[in-house]
Amino acid sequence: MDAAGGDAPVSRLERSGHTAFIDNNTLYVWGGYQVVAGEDVMLPSDEIWLCDLDSGTWERREITGDKPPDLSGFCGSYVNGALYIFAGCSLTGYTNQMYSVDLTEPNFTWKNMTDMKGTTPSPRNKHSCWVHRDRLIYFGGYGCKTIGEVRNTSSFVVEEMSWATIGNALFRCWGWNSEVCVFDTHTATWSTPETRGPAPTPRGCHASALLGDKGYISGGVVMPPFIDHSDPQKEKAVLDIFCLDLETWTWTQFDLSSSCAPMGRSMFTMTPTSDHTLFIYGGLGTDGRTLDDAWQFNTQKKEWTKMTHPHKDKPRVCHTACLGHDNDVVVFGGSSNMCFLMDTVAILRAPSQKHCRDVFMFQTQPYSLFRLCEDFIGKNTELFGDYLDWLPSKLHNKIDKRSAFFSPTKPILTH
Repeated sequence: MDAAGGDAPVSRLERSGHTAFIDNNTLYVWGGYQVVAGEDVMLPSDEIWLCDLDSGTWERREITGDKPPDLSGFCGSYVNGALYIFAGCSLTGYTNQMYSVDLTEPNFTWKNMTDMKGTTPSPRNKHSCWVHRDRLIYFGGYGCKTIGEVRNTSSFVVEEMSWATIGNALFRCWGWNSEVCVFDTHTATWSTPETRGPAPTPRGCHASALLGDKGYISGGVVMPPFIDHSDPQKEKAVLDIFCLDLETWTWTQFDLSSSCAPMGRSMFTMTPTSDHTLFIYGGLGTDGRTLDDAWQFNTQKKEWTKMTHPHKDKPRVCHTACLGHDNDVVVFGGSSNMCFLMDTVAILRAPSQKHCRDVFMFQTQPYSLFRLCEDFIGKNTELFGDYLDWLPSKLHNKIDKRSAFFSPTKPILTH
Protein backbone atom coordinates (compact mmCIF):
# COMPACT_ATOMS: atom_id res chain seq x y z
CA MET A 1 0.00 0.00 0.00
CA ASP A 2 1.19 3.48 -0.90
CA ALA A 3 -0.16 5.73 1.85
CA ALA A 4 -0.43 9.45 1.31
CA GLY A 5 2.43 11.18 3.04
CA GLY A 6 4.35 7.88 2.98
CA ASP A 7 5.60 5.99 -0.06
CA ALA A 8 3.20 7.55 -2.59
CA PRO A 9 4.96 10.04 -4.87
CA VAL A 10 3.22 13.38 -4.54
CA SER A 11 3.43 14.05 -8.26
CA ARG A 12 1.33 10.98 -9.08
CA LEU A 13 -1.69 12.23 -7.13
CA GLU A 14 -1.70 15.86 -8.24
CA ARG A 15 -3.87 15.97 -11.35
CA SER A 16 -6.64 17.60 -13.36
CA GLY A 17 -9.08 16.26 -15.94
CA HIS A 18 -9.35 12.87 -14.21
CA THR A 19 -12.38 10.72 -13.42
CA ALA A 20 -13.46 9.73 -9.91
CA PHE A 21 -16.27 7.89 -8.17
CA ILE A 22 -17.08 6.58 -4.68
CA ASP A 23 -17.99 2.99 -3.82
CA ASN A 24 -18.27 1.68 -0.25
CA ASN A 25 -16.79 4.93 1.07
CA THR A 26 -13.69 4.49 -1.07
CA LEU A 27 -12.77 7.19 -3.59
CA TYR A 28 -11.42 5.79 -6.88
CA VAL A 29 -9.34 8.10 -9.12
CA TRP A 30 -8.12 7.34 -12.65
CA GLY A 31 -6.40 9.27 -15.40
CA GLY A 32 -5.92 12.99 -15.83
CA TYR A 33 -2.95 15.18 -16.62
CA GLN A 34 -0.35 17.49 -15.17
CA VAL A 35 1.45 20.46 -16.71
CA VAL A 36 5.22 19.96 -16.72
CA ALA A 37 7.45 22.68 -18.18
CA GLY A 38 4.41 24.17 -19.90
CA GLU A 39 3.37 20.89 -21.55
CA ASP A 40 0.44 18.60 -20.73
CA VAL A 41 1.65 15.22 -19.45
CA MET A 42 -0.95 12.45 -19.25
CA LEU A 43 -0.89 10.25 -16.18
CA PRO A 44 -0.45 6.45 -16.53
CA SER A 45 -3.49 4.49 -17.67
CA ASP A 46 -2.25 1.27 -16.05
CA GLU A 47 -2.91 2.42 -12.48
CA ILE A 48 -5.85 3.51 -10.35
CA TRP A 49 -5.74 5.20 -6.95
CA LEU A 50 -8.03 4.33 -4.03
CA CYS A 51 -8.59 6.59 -1.02
CA ASP A 52 -10.26 5.22 2.12
CA LEU A 53 -12.43 8.18 3.09
CA ASP A 54 -12.72 6.98 6.70
CA SER A 55 -8.96 7.10 7.30
CA GLY A 56 -7.70 9.33 4.47
CA THR A 57 -5.10 6.78 3.31
CA TRP A 58 -4.31 6.14 -0.35
CA GLU A 59 -3.54 2.90 -2.17
CA ARG A 60 -2.21 2.50 -5.71
CA ARG A 61 -3.48 -0.49 -7.71
CA GLU A 62 -2.12 -1.73 -11.01
CA ILE A 63 -4.38 -2.41 -14.02
CA THR A 64 -3.04 -4.89 -16.57
CA GLY A 65 -4.48 -5.89 -19.94
CA ASP A 66 -5.22 -3.92 -23.08
CA LYS A 67 -4.93 -0.48 -21.50
CA PRO A 68 -6.30 2.74 -23.04
CA PRO A 69 -3.86 5.17 -24.65
CA ASP A 70 -2.92 8.32 -22.76
CA LEU A 71 -6.10 10.39 -23.03
CA SER A 72 -7.36 13.88 -22.30
CA GLY A 73 -11.01 14.93 -22.29
CA PHE A 74 -12.23 11.33 -21.94
CA CYS A 75 -15.43 10.40 -20.10
CA GLY A 76 -15.28 7.91 -17.23
CA SER A 77 -18.40 6.19 -15.84
CA TYR A 78 -18.92 3.61 -13.10
CA VAL A 79 -21.74 1.05 -13.24
CA ASN A 80 -22.21 -2.37 -11.63
CA GLY A 81 -18.62 -2.60 -10.39
CA ALA A 82 -17.03 -1.67 -13.73
CA LEU A 83 -15.31 1.51 -14.89
CA TYR A 84 -15.94 2.49 -18.52
CA ILE A 85 -13.71 4.94 -20.39
CA PHE A 86 -15.12 6.33 -23.64
CA ALA A 87 -13.49 8.54 -26.29
CA GLY A 88 -11.06 11.39 -25.59
CA CYS A 89 -8.00 12.75 -27.34
CA SER A 90 -4.69 10.88 -27.53
CA LEU A 91 -1.32 11.70 -29.05
CA THR A 92 -2.61 10.35 -32.38
CA GLY A 93 -5.84 12.39 -32.33
CA TYR A 94 -9.48 12.00 -31.29
CA THR A 95 -10.86 8.54 -30.58
CA ASN A 96 -14.22 6.83 -30.13
CA GLN A 97 -12.91 3.65 -28.52
CA MET A 98 -14.33 2.27 -25.28
CA TYR A 99 -12.43 0.42 -22.54
CA SER A 100 -13.72 -1.24 -19.37
CA VAL A 101 -12.22 -2.71 -16.21
CA ASP A 102 -14.07 -4.88 -13.68
CA LEU A 103 -13.11 -3.52 -10.25
CA THR A 104 -14.82 -6.36 -8.36
CA GLU A 105 -12.13 -8.81 -9.47
CA PRO A 106 -9.00 -9.39 -7.32
CA ASN A 107 -6.80 -8.33 -10.23
CA PHE A 108 -7.83 -5.37 -12.37
CA THR A 109 -7.60 -5.93 -16.15
CA TRP A 110 -8.44 -3.54 -18.98
CA LYS A 111 -10.62 -4.76 -21.84
CA ASN A 112 -10.76 -2.99 -25.20
CA MET A 113 -14.42 -3.29 -26.18
CA THR A 114 -14.26 -4.03 -29.89
CA ASP A 115 -17.32 -6.28 -30.18
CA MET A 116 -19.97 -3.60 -29.69
CA LYS A 117 -23.17 -3.55 -31.76
CA GLY A 118 -24.90 -0.55 -33.34
CA THR A 119 -23.27 2.61 -34.66
CA THR A 120 -20.46 3.94 -32.44
CA PRO A 121 -20.57 7.74 -31.94
CA SER A 122 -17.99 9.81 -33.80
CA PRO A 123 -14.63 10.61 -32.09
CA ARG A 124 -14.89 13.34 -29.43
CA ASN A 125 -13.72 14.70 -26.10
CA LYS A 126 -15.04 17.06 -23.39
CA HIS A 127 -18.38 15.19 -23.33
CA SER A 128 -20.36 13.98 -20.29
CA CYS A 129 -22.35 10.93 -19.23
CA TRP A 130 -25.41 9.96 -17.22
CA VAL A 131 -25.59 6.43 -15.79
CA HIS A 132 -29.24 5.37 -15.95
CA ARG A 133 -30.63 1.83 -15.66
CA ASP A 134 -27.27 0.28 -16.51
CA ARG A 135 -27.00 2.45 -19.62
CA LEU A 136 -24.33 5.04 -20.34
CA ILE A 137 -26.00 8.09 -21.89
CA TYR A 138 -23.48 10.49 -23.40
CA PHE A 139 -24.08 14.12 -24.29
CA GLY A 140 -22.14 16.72 -26.26
CA GLY A 141 -18.42 17.21 -26.69
CA TYR A 142 -15.92 18.43 -29.27
CA GLY A 143 -14.79 16.17 -32.07
CA CYS A 144 -14.73 15.37 -35.76
CA LYS A 145 -17.13 14.06 -38.37
CA THR A 146 -17.15 13.27 -42.05
CA ILE A 147 -18.82 15.60 -44.50
CA GLY A 148 -21.62 13.05 -44.90
CA GLU A 149 -22.27 12.88 -41.15
CA VAL A 150 -22.47 16.65 -40.85
CA ARG A 151 -24.97 16.84 -43.71
CA ASN A 152 -27.29 14.45 -41.88
CA THR A 153 -27.41 16.20 -38.51
CA SER A 154 -28.43 19.53 -37.03
CA SER A 155 -26.77 18.84 -33.68
CA PHE A 156 -23.22 19.66 -34.79
CA VAL A 157 -21.65 23.12 -35.15
CA VAL A 158 -18.60 23.19 -37.42
CA GLU A 159 -15.77 25.25 -35.96
CA GLU A 160 -13.11 24.47 -38.55
CA MET A 161 -12.43 22.18 -41.48
CA SER A 162 -9.27 20.22 -42.15
CA TRP A 163 -8.18 16.89 -43.55
CA ALA A 164 -7.42 14.08 -41.12
CA THR A 165 -7.58 10.31 -41.39
CA ILE A 166 -8.88 8.28 -38.44
CA GLY A 167 -8.90 4.57 -39.21
CA ASN A 168 -10.27 4.19 -42.72
CA ALA A 169 -12.43 7.31 -42.57
CA LEU A 170 -11.47 10.71 -43.90
CA PHE A 171 -12.63 13.48 -41.56
CA ARG A 172 -12.91 17.13 -42.47
CA CYS A 173 -15.27 18.78 -39.99
CA TRP A 174 -14.32 19.69 -36.44
CA GLY A 175 -16.70 21.22 -33.93
CA TRP A 176 -19.12 20.89 -31.02
CA ASN A 177 -22.21 18.68 -30.77
CA SER A 178 -25.41 18.30 -28.75
CA GLU A 179 -25.93 14.62 -29.55
CA VAL A 180 -27.41 12.08 -27.15
CA CYS A 181 -25.86 8.60 -27.58
CA VAL A 182 -26.82 5.54 -25.50
CA PHE A 183 -24.68 2.49 -24.67
CA ASP A 184 -26.41 -0.52 -23.09
CA THR A 185 -23.86 -2.22 -20.84
CA HIS A 186 -25.78 -5.53 -20.84
CA THR A 187 -25.98 -5.96 -24.61
CA ALA A 188 -22.94 -3.82 -25.57
CA THR A 189 -25.17 -1.97 -28.04
CA TRP A 190 -25.10 1.66 -29.19
CA SER A 191 -28.28 3.54 -30.07
CA THR A 192 -29.29 7.14 -30.80
CA PRO A 193 -32.70 8.17 -29.43
CA GLU A 194 -34.71 10.85 -31.19
CA THR A 195 -35.09 13.74 -28.76
CA ARG A 196 -37.73 16.47 -28.69
CA GLY A 197 -37.98 19.90 -27.15
CA PRO A 198 -35.46 22.78 -26.86
CA ALA A 199 -32.08 21.01 -26.75
CA PRO A 200 -28.97 22.70 -25.34
CA THR A 201 -26.70 24.38 -27.86
CA PRO A 202 -23.79 22.16 -28.95
CA ARG A 203 -21.14 22.32 -26.22
CA GLY A 204 -18.38 20.65 -24.23
CA CYS A 205 -16.64 21.21 -20.87
CA HIS A 206 -20.12 21.29 -19.30
CA ALA A 207 -21.40 19.57 -16.15
CA SER A 208 -24.08 16.89 -15.93
CA ALA A 209 -25.98 15.12 -13.16
CA LEU A 210 -28.79 12.58 -12.80
CA LEU A 211 -31.88 12.94 -10.61
CA GLY A 212 -34.21 9.96 -10.90
CA ASP A 213 -35.15 9.54 -14.56
CA LYS A 214 -33.97 13.00 -15.56
CA GLY A 215 -30.55 14.08 -16.76
CA TYR A 216 -29.40 17.67 -16.23
CA ILE A 217 -26.90 19.68 -18.29
CA SER A 218 -25.40 23.02 -17.30
CA GLY A 219 -22.78 25.46 -18.56
CA GLY A 220 -19.83 24.61 -20.78
CA VAL A 221 -18.36 26.25 -23.85
CA VAL A 222 -18.68 26.17 -27.61
CA MET A 223 -15.59 28.34 -28.16
CA PRO A 224 -12.34 28.70 -26.21
CA PRO A 225 -13.27 30.30 -22.86
CA PHE A 226 -12.24 33.94 -22.66
CA ILE A 227 -13.84 37.20 -21.72
CA ASP A 228 -15.08 39.29 -24.62
CA HIS A 229 -15.03 42.89 -23.41
CA SER A 230 -16.70 44.04 -26.61
CA ASP A 231 -19.84 42.12 -25.65
CA PRO A 232 -21.07 43.12 -22.17
CA GLN A 233 -23.83 40.51 -22.31
CA LYS A 234 -21.22 37.75 -22.57
CA GLU A 235 -19.54 38.97 -19.39
CA LYS A 236 -22.90 38.82 -17.59
CA ALA A 237 -23.84 35.35 -18.88
CA VAL A 238 -25.45 33.21 -16.19
CA LEU A 239 -25.37 29.46 -15.82
CA ASP A 240 -28.06 27.75 -17.86
CA ILE A 241 -29.89 24.52 -16.93
CA PHE A 242 -31.44 21.96 -19.29
CA CYS A 243 -33.21 18.74 -18.37
CA LEU A 244 -33.66 15.61 -20.51
CA ASP A 245 -36.43 13.18 -19.51
CA LEU A 246 -34.78 9.80 -20.06
CA GLU A 247 -38.17 8.09 -20.43
CA THR A 248 -39.67 10.34 -23.10
CA TRP A 249 -36.39 11.84 -24.45
CA THR A 250 -37.85 15.33 -24.12
CA TRP A 251 -35.69 18.37 -23.38
CA THR A 252 -36.80 21.19 -21.07
CA GLN A 253 -34.96 24.48 -20.50
CA PHE A 254 -35.34 26.24 -17.16
CA ASP A 255 -36.23 29.92 -17.25
CA LEU A 256 -33.80 31.55 -14.80
CA SER A 257 -34.33 35.17 -15.84
CA SER A 258 -36.17 36.07 -12.64
CA SER A 259 -33.76 34.47 -10.15
CA CYS A 260 -30.26 35.15 -8.84
CA ALA A 261 -28.04 32.75 -10.76
CA PRO A 262 -24.34 31.86 -10.81
CA MET A 263 -21.97 33.28 -13.40
CA GLY A 264 -21.66 31.21 -16.56
CA ARG A 265 -18.76 28.77 -16.37
CA SER A 266 -17.08 25.67 -17.78
CA MET A 267 -15.02 22.77 -16.40
CA PHE A 268 -16.97 22.73 -13.11
CA THR A 269 -18.87 20.00 -11.25
CA MET A 270 -22.57 19.38 -10.61
CA THR A 271 -23.54 16.79 -7.99
CA PRO A 272 -27.04 15.58 -6.99
CA THR A 273 -27.48 15.93 -3.21
CA SER A 274 -31.20 15.11 -2.83
CA ASP A 275 -34.17 14.09 -4.97
CA HIS A 276 -34.50 17.66 -6.23
CA THR A 277 -31.21 19.43 -5.46
CA LEU A 278 -28.07 19.94 -7.56
CA PHE A 279 -24.82 21.24 -6.05
CA ILE A 280 -22.27 23.02 -8.25
CA TYR A 281 -18.75 24.08 -7.37
CA GLY A 282 -15.90 25.96 -9.01
CA GLY A 283 -15.07 26.06 -12.69
CA LEU A 284 -13.63 28.64 -15.07
CA GLY A 285 -15.87 31.70 -15.11
CA THR A 286 -16.74 33.86 -18.10
CA ASP A 287 -14.53 36.50 -16.46
CA GLY A 288 -11.48 34.24 -16.91
CA ARG A 289 -11.07 33.40 -13.20
CA THR A 290 -10.90 30.01 -11.50
CA LEU A 291 -13.94 30.09 -9.21
CA ASP A 292 -14.44 29.06 -5.58
CA ASP A 293 -18.20 29.62 -5.23
CA ALA A 294 -20.77 26.93 -4.40
CA TRP A 295 -24.46 26.97 -5.33
CA GLN A 296 -27.49 24.73 -4.99
CA PHE A 297 -30.25 24.51 -7.59
CA ASN A 298 -33.72 23.38 -6.52
CA THR A 299 -35.30 21.67 -9.52
CA GLN A 300 -38.81 21.96 -8.02
CA LYS A 301 -38.67 25.66 -7.15
CA LYS A 302 -36.36 26.39 -10.11
CA GLU A 303 -34.21 28.55 -7.85
CA TRP A 304 -30.49 28.98 -7.21
CA THR A 305 -29.14 29.44 -3.66
CA LYS A 306 -25.59 30.61 -3.01
CA MET A 307 -23.94 28.53 -0.30
CA THR A 308 -21.61 29.71 2.43
CA HIS A 309 -18.75 27.28 2.94
CA PRO A 310 -15.28 27.03 4.57
CA HIS A 311 -13.32 26.33 1.36
CA LYS A 312 -12.99 29.81 -0.10
CA ASP A 313 -9.24 29.24 -0.26
CA LYS A 314 -9.71 26.34 -2.68
CA PRO A 315 -10.75 27.58 -6.14
CA ARG A 316 -10.95 24.64 -8.52
CA VAL A 317 -11.28 23.83 -12.20
CA CYS A 318 -11.09 20.42 -13.93
CA HIS A 319 -11.70 18.73 -10.56
CA THR A 320 -14.13 15.94 -9.61
CA ALA A 321 -16.98 15.95 -7.10
CA CYS A 322 -18.73 12.79 -5.87
CA LEU A 323 -21.59 12.14 -3.48
CA GLY A 324 -20.29 10.55 -0.27
CA HIS A 325 -21.74 9.42 3.06
CA ASP A 326 -24.41 11.65 4.64
CA ASN A 327 -24.73 13.52 1.32
CA ASP A 328 -21.24 15.01 1.63
CA VAL A 329 -19.88 16.32 -1.67
CA VAL A 330 -16.31 15.00 -1.94
CA VAL A 331 -14.01 17.12 -4.14
CA PHE A 332 -10.65 15.87 -5.37
CA GLY A 333 -7.82 17.33 -7.43
CA GLY A 334 -8.09 19.88 -10.20
CA SER A 335 -6.22 23.12 -10.79
CA SER A 336 -6.42 26.10 -8.44
CA ASN A 337 -5.18 28.76 -10.88
CA MET A 338 -5.97 27.91 -14.49
CA CYS A 339 -6.20 30.98 -16.71
CA PHE A 340 -6.31 31.77 -20.41
CA LEU A 341 -4.44 34.50 -22.26
CA MET A 342 -5.68 36.11 -25.46
CA ASP A 343 -3.41 37.58 -28.09
CA THR A 344 -4.19 38.82 -31.58
CA VAL A 345 -3.95 35.33 -33.06
CA ALA A 346 -5.16 32.72 -30.61
CA ILE A 347 -6.40 31.84 -27.14
CA LEU A 348 -3.55 30.38 -25.09
CA ARG A 349 -3.60 28.70 -21.72
CA ALA A 350 -1.07 30.21 -19.34
CA PRO A 351 1.71 27.68 -18.64
CA SER A 352 1.70 28.21 -14.87
CA GLN A 353 -0.91 25.86 -13.46
CA LYS A 354 -1.05 24.51 -9.91
CA HIS A 355 -2.51 21.02 -9.74
CA CYS A 356 -3.95 19.75 -6.48
CA ARG A 357 -4.01 16.44 -4.64
CA ASP A 358 -6.19 17.33 -1.67
CA VAL A 359 -9.64 15.96 -0.89
CA PHE A 360 -12.16 18.21 0.82
CA MET A 361 -15.83 17.90 1.61
CA PHE A 362 -18.96 20.03 1.60
CA GLN A 363 -21.54 19.18 4.25
CA THR A 364 -24.99 19.55 2.65
CA GLN A 365 -27.20 18.30 5.49
CA PRO A 366 -27.12 17.96 9.30
CA TYR A 367 -25.17 14.90 10.43
CA SER A 368 -26.74 12.08 12.41
CA LEU A 369 -25.94 11.73 16.12
CA PHE A 370 -23.94 8.60 15.31
CA ARG A 371 -21.79 10.48 12.78
CA LEU A 372 -21.24 13.34 15.20
CA CYS A 373 -20.17 10.95 17.97
CA GLU A 374 -17.95 9.01 15.60
CA ASP A 375 -16.13 12.16 14.50
CA PHE A 376 -15.85 13.53 18.04
CA ILE A 377 -14.25 10.33 19.33
CA GLY A 378 -11.95 10.19 16.28
CA LYS A 379 -10.75 13.73 17.01
CA ASN A 380 -10.32 13.10 20.77
CA THR A 381 -9.25 9.49 21.26
CA GLU A 382 -6.95 10.51 24.12
CA LEU A 383 -10.02 11.39 26.20
CA PHE A 384 -11.31 7.81 26.17
CA GLY A 385 -8.16 5.79 26.88
CA ASP A 386 -8.73 2.07 27.42
CA TYR A 387 -12.50 2.46 27.09
CA LEU A 388 -12.11 2.24 23.32
CA ASP A 389 -10.98 -1.38 23.73
CA TRP A 390 -14.47 -2.21 24.96
CA LEU A 391 -15.96 -1.36 21.57
CA PRO A 392 -16.99 -4.13 19.14
CA SER A 393 -14.16 -4.86 16.70
CA LYS A 394 -15.96 -3.40 13.68
CA LEU A 395 -16.72 -0.14 15.47
CA HIS A 396 -13.23 -0.05 16.99
CA ASN A 397 -11.74 -0.35 13.50
CA LYS A 398 -13.94 2.51 12.27
CA ILE A 399 -12.82 4.74 15.17
CA ASP A 400 -9.19 3.91 14.41
CA LYS A 401 -9.73 5.06 10.84
CA ARG A 402 -11.44 8.27 11.93
CA SER A 403 -8.56 8.94 14.30
CA ALA A 404 -6.13 8.55 11.39
CA PHE A 405 -8.32 10.87 9.30
CA PHE A 406 -8.11 13.67 11.88
CA SER A 407 -4.47 13.05 12.77
CA PRO A 408 -2.24 16.11 12.15
CA THR A 409 0.38 13.81 10.63
CA LYS A 410 -1.99 12.99 7.74
CA PRO A 411 -3.09 16.34 6.35
CA ILE A 412 -4.23 14.99 2.96
CA LEU A 413 -7.95 15.20 3.74
CA THR A 414 -9.59 18.35 5.05
CA HIS A 415 -13.17 18.75 6.15
